[in-house]
Amino acid sequence: MSTLHDILRQHTGGQAAPGAVALVARGDRVEVEATGSADLDGTSPMARDSIFRIASATKPVVAAAVMMLVDDGRVALEDPVRKWLPELASPVVVRTPASPVDDVVPAARPITVADLLTFRAGYGFPSDFSLPAVAPLFSELKQGPPQPQHVPAPDEWMAALSRIPMLHQPGDAWLYNTCSDIQGVLIARASGVPLPEFLAERLFEPLGMVDTGFEVPAGKLDRLVAYYRTGASGAPELVDAPDGQWALPPIFPSGAGGLVSTADDWLAFARMLLAGGTVAGRRLLSPASVRQMTTDHLTPAQRDASTLFIEGQGWGYGGSVDVTPTDVWNVPGRYGWIGGTGTAAHITPSTGTTTILLTQLEMAGPTAPAIMRDFWRHAAGS
Repeated sequence: MSTLHDILRQHTGGQAAPGAVALVARGDRVEVEATGSADLDGTSPMARDSIFRIASATKPVVAAAVMMLVDDGRVALEDPVRKWLPELASPVVVRTPASPVDDVVPAARPITVADLLTFRAGYGFPSDFSLPAVAPLFSELKQGPPQPQHVPAPDEWMAALSRIPMLHQPGDAWLYNTCSDIQGVLIARASGVPLPEFLAERLFEPLGMVDTGFEVPAGKLDRLVAYYRTGASGAPELVDAPDGQWALPPIFPSGAGGLVSTADDWLAFARMLLAGGTVAGRRLLSPASVRQMTTDHLTPAQRDASTLFIEGQGWGYGGSVDVTPTDVWNVPGRYGWIGGTGTAAHITPSTGTTTILLTQLEMAGPTAPAIMRDFWRHAAGS
């Protein structure tokens, strides 16, 4: 069987990602491999502590923060979000998903905290990006690849969201991405603390996630990898350099995809979840909240309708849940998510396994690329 080193070398260099960091952990046993370089120049070797823009691997972290507020009694899953997000007090829904944005009806019921966590609030990406109500998500909300310096500030962003009709009634359908950004604003308003400060105080500092945040301090920029996407020629093209958008505080701290992190930092978060919300004897989350996060909440029909993103998986809070074994993971119950910048992070509670793969080449679409699938097969079989 191929080693982790073999897999990474096969998929890095040339017209692929310049480098990668991969980690597989079972309890105290940790296998880590850092391969290639942090940029196309090849002057900076990839290292275990290289810092990556983790994109949507942010989502489980932000969902955990929402559940901290639930544990605190500040919010409840059944609460209408209008208490903290008055912009969503009277949402409207397009008459049918294909209707024009001005052909709307009132929402049948309020949007709840649980709707945001399960991605069934009515806002987000469907399988068909051509629907009229999807366009404003890109033009007004700047949904898509993370761009922290080009998204409106949270209050302005929420005002824009209030003018966009929902695609489905609350609770009816799973729609991708936007709900995590709304969760970020909810956390800040319900706690009275900006999202970056809340995450630092309640999660990153207790877990020792010293390299995780929404920006990279000047003294650590030498460890931030360059970020690429595949250009028209098939070769990687630079999207963001180490001194680019993540070198400054973000205008909009994106709960959907704004964090930078390292393999070991995300491992610390994973171990907290696997331990039922506890780290070093300190409880950060209740076991019940961890179970809610890592349990599938979708109906079979909702799973089947969302194949563009979750390929028949279910959805917990902030991440997918493998419902049945697949060719890339043979134990159901795996929880986590992938990031469009070329990242993936998962836990499997039944086996106590954590898998983390960090690359700096943007995914070409919502389907996991070959490097991820080969990595998952290795982790499942090793």
